[in-house]
Order: sequence, then C-alpha cells, then structure tokens
Amino acid sequence: MAQPTTSETHAPEATKSIPELKQIATQVRRDIVRMVHAVNSGHPGGSLGCTELLVSLYFKVMQHTPEPFDMDGIGQDMFFLSNGHISPVFYSVLARSGYFPVSELATFRKLNSRLQGHPATHEHLPGIRIASGSLGQGLSVATGAAQAKKLNGDKSTVFVLMGDGELEEGQIWEAALYAPHHKVDNLIAFVDRNGQQIDGPTDKIGGLGDLRAKFEAFGWRVLETDGNQFETLLPTIEEAQGLLGQGVPVMVLMDTQMGFGVDFMMGSHKWHGVAPNDEQLATALLQLEVEKASDY
Repeated sequence: MAQPTTSETHAPEATKSIPELKQIATQVRRDIVRMVHAVNSGHPGGSLGCTELLVSLYFKVMQHTPEPFDMDGIGQDMFFLSNGHISPVFYSVLARSGYFPVSELATFRKLNSRLQGHPATHEHLPGIRIASGSLGQGLSVATGAAQAKKLNGDKSTVFVLMGDGELEEGQIWEAALYAPHHKVDNLIAFVDRNGQQIDGPTDKIGGLGDLRAKFEAFGWRVLETDGNQFETLLPTIEEAQGLLGQGVPVMVLMDTQMGFGVDFMMGSHKWHGVAPNDEQLATALLQLEVEKASDY
C-alpha cells in the first residue's frame, strides 16, 4: 500500500483555548461514529468517553512533533494507548494533529489498511509505538519507556491510558508495583473509570474496589478528575505534571461516561463494541454539530 503524504494535516498548537479544544473534540466524535458505522465494526463507547483526554494531550499538553515520526521519541513526550480497542479516537486525534492524512480515516478496519481495529506496529502507522490489541500491557511498556528516558537524561514525559475493566489484568499490577519501587517519576498514567466493560458494569464483573487506596498503597501519587470536562481535566493534568520529578509516578483516575456526547450511547456497556446503524448515525451527527465541520 502506498504511503500517503501528510500535506492536508496540521501540527498541534499548545496555545489552543478550551472553546477550540471543544470544537476539536466534537469533530473527533464525528469521526468516531462515522468510522465505526462505515464498517459496522469497532468500539465507539470508550472512544467517545476518552475524547477529551486525547485531545488535551495532543493539542495542548504534550511536546511532540508529528513529522518526522520515529519510534524512539527522544526529546519528545510519548503517549501509549493500553486499551487499544478504543482505536477510533486514537486514530482521529493522530490524524487531526498531523501524523497522517485525515482522509485515511476512511480506511478504518478495511483490508490492507494501516488503521486496523487495534493499533499495530506492522503497518508502520505514524504515532503508533506499540501494538495494543491484548489488554494489560500498556503500563509496563510506558514504565519501561519512562525509565529509559531517565537513564538517557531525557527530560520529557511518558503518558499512558488504561481502561478500568483492563485493571483486572494481573500485569497491570506488576507494573504498578515496579514503577514506584524504581522511582519512575516521569510517568503519568490515566485510568478511564467509566464503570463499564464489555460484559457489564465493572462492579458486577471484577469488583475494582477503592482504586485510589490501592494505587496509593502501591506508592503512587493519585489524583481524581472529571475526564469529560476540559475545565477539570486540564488543571488536573497540570497538577500531575507539577508532581513529576519527586521520586514517584502519578496516577490520574478519570471519571468518564462511556459514549459521552451521544445521548443514546451514554453510560451503557452495550455500546462498548457496537456500531450505530444508519438512523442512529444520523441522530448522533445531529447531536455533534460543529462549526465548519471537516468530515473526511
């Protein structure tokens, strides 16, 4: 498959205002529902719920350069998506922040596409540094990347996102033990605490209990925030950045609603991995109006 150019994309600007970020988030949500609808496949619920976080990181918080992209990320902040099934939001944000053409979103989950259902490195898609189809691995990878930066004298930060249902994977807790013990203090981790997973509410499936107390017992500095409001999320990220370099990693427990922004999807695990039909798509797009929409 020929490698497309990035002539139609633009680099992110750290000076974006909250109203501008909200417009970007709405456009990203339009991308998400259109992508999964087009192939009747994908995971809209968690993608919609995590839109504010990824937009915040790529358009406001992270120091990163889309071009040229390399796997090492030396001197740049790095982001790892552990719950890789929410690839629609990741792909949309990467495209709209300049990593590859927005038009390539139309190839999502199609044969020979670089935009597979779960992010993979085999396709050499810019912005993707790990394959994350299997849950539970992202915190380990992010911890290793952060530790490597420290060993190399690289002052940039590593960010990672996990799902709350994903915390039922044992490897998460191995990494959670490792990072504080080794003073990996250039790492900010996020948990998408939407209370839902594929089989139902998390408290009915695995019972996560008091996540703040658990991570604090493991040695993390823990913050909590509303992950669907830029007004609360951005100050929390800034606070997390202020805690770096103090000998411990930072965990942000981010309360979100699955399907946020589309009323009939919100708060229900049924939209974990179900695509909207034609009528539902039309309803969703009416709710996701944006000034000067730039749909691919």
